[in-house]
Amino acid sequence: MAETNIEALNQYLTFTLGDELFAVDIGSVREILDDKNITKIPRTPTYMRGVLNLRGHAVPVVDLRLKFGMAPTEMTVNTCVIITEITLGDEKAVLGALADSVQEVLEIEPGHISPPPRMGTAINVKFIKGMGKRNDRFVMILDIDEVFSAEDLALVQEAVAA
Repeated sequence: MAETNIEALNQYLTFTLGDELFAVDIGSVREILDDKNITKIPRTPTYMRGVLNLRGHAVPVVDLRLKFGMAPTEMTVNTCVIITEITLGDEKAVLGALADSVQEVLEIEPGHISPPPRMGTAINVKFIKGMGKRNDRFVMILDIDEVFSAEDLALVQEAVAA
């Protein structure tokens, strides 16, 4: 019985981008860093903020606010980098996602997650896994693997190779 309850709950790391609350499956999160010492790499898209040194490995850092068409992330004491592992096809990559602040880990039962809103055919929302609720606010649950495209992964690999 206890195993069923554990399996029925999904855990998500919640974070803010502007006034909006987002979440990613805790299974895709490796760690959260306060380190904002990001080295810019020339000739990359504006949402690619650069790379940071993670125990001797260059990890690309993406500004999720820019990726989602928002104003750039301003570095504050609450700004952090969420180190995630993404999968595109057969390839895995470690990527840092810049967030305004990390909130908490939420457990949301699958039955309490609504499907993403239908926005019309011109707007791609396949990167939104669903909509959860925290108090009176919506939480946009991201499919971190869908946030980034194959072209993004190629840019990440080129950035790390440089």
